[in-house]
Amino acid sequence: MIKKITPVLVASVLLVPAGAHARTTPAVMAALGDSISAGFNACGWYVACTSRSWSAGDFPSVNSHYLRLLASGSAIKGHNLNFAVPGSTSADLPGQARRAADAGASYVTVLIGAQDACVGSEKEMTPVGTFRRNIDAAFGVLRPAGARVFVASIPDVKRLWRVGKDNGWARLFWGVGRICQSMLANPTSTAKKDEARRDRVRGRVMDYNEQLRQACAKYGPDCHYDDGAVFAYPFTLKQVSTWDYFHPNADGQKALAKITFDPGFFSDVVQP
Repeated sequence: MIKKITPVLVASVLLVPAGAHARTTPAVMAALGDSISAGFNACGWYVACTSRSWSAGDFPSVNSHYLRLLASGSAIKGHNLNFAVPGSTSADLPGQARRAADAGASYVTVLIGAQDACVGSEKEMTPVGTFRRNIDAAFGVLRPAGARVFVASIPDVKRLWRVGKDNGWARLFWGVGRICQSMLANPTSTAKKDEARRDRVRGRVMDYNEQLRQACAKYGPDCHYDDGAVFAYPFTLKQVSTWDYFHPNADGQKALAKITFDPGFFSDVVQP
């Protein structure tokens, strides 16, 4: 469940040497994105489990960005918002960004794009140019708000096919649920047309990730991209929910939190 709080404005006097750069502890952090950041299927049958989110979750074993910041004194307890919505595409990101800005979020995580590629057919994938415009629009909302932004790369959906194609339950869920058919249709097929389709979908995800990297660089020093860490992560089927064989389970969310958190991104944070 998304927590509703009144944004907190943190004011403080910082005594630092001339020319030094310091920031106050984030009053609010927010997760933006799709079902992955919403923790979908990480704790139950087709429900969002925001407590298990790699970003703003508060479930101890996941050890999310929020909990890591809280432990280091770089976040305020209870001020972790999750605006990620299952099924969201890049087109939904500007609206989520507005909600984060309106809530006073000074640290925002972004993981978006899997649903731009994981559609019913290859032709339905979001064009790369459209994807970039959506990202730029969202960042255009966050930048004036002074938010520090972390951008995670999109997972390698072809790896999901690779680790799950020989599992009967995975194939059943993918087929019955019509899950990511652009990539997962005909999962046991070795026909050249199916192999080429999978490569093209993977290529589209790689193109999206490049746009995320460029958009983050354009945002400036207050944006940090994971340099493809999520895309390159060699996850196994044990880290995927058995409710749908598509979303990360709690162990998968834990892995996401670990490989994406960079304490150096917060080394200049000073508590009020």
